[in-house]
Amino acid sequence: MLTELPPYAELLGLRTERVDGELLWVMPFSDAVLGRPGFLHGGAIAGLLEFAALGTVYERLGGEKVSLKPINVTVDFMRGGVENDTFAAAVVSRLGKRVANVEAFAWQRERERPIAAARMNLLLRRD
Repeated sequence: MLTELPPYAELLGLRTERVDGELLWVMPFSDAVLGRPGFLHGGAIAGLLEFAALGTVYERLGGEKVSLKPINVTVDFMRGGVENDTFAAAVVSRLGKRVANVEAFAWQRERERPIAAARMNLLLRRD
């Protein structure tokens, strides 16, 4: 788990919650995440997805000293995020010795109607 959030996460107002054992990332709607009037900025959504993915990998590593570096990131924007809290969760598809594959999803009112999804391949550098 990320122990200290970087300034960008603080700007977005990110916090974590645990629901039924699952780590969820929450981004409250505010002027800091506003894009065009009434909608979330795509960069804020992508940032939320990235933190959900990284946080989930760090949690799976269980405190092991590892630095993560993105190899590639693909974000699919499915619908506009509106003036509501936005949630994100991630699933680690594969956690190898050098590479992790992660999928993250962001939603607002209904988890079954995601507003965005990301796929990330991360390089693991063990200390």
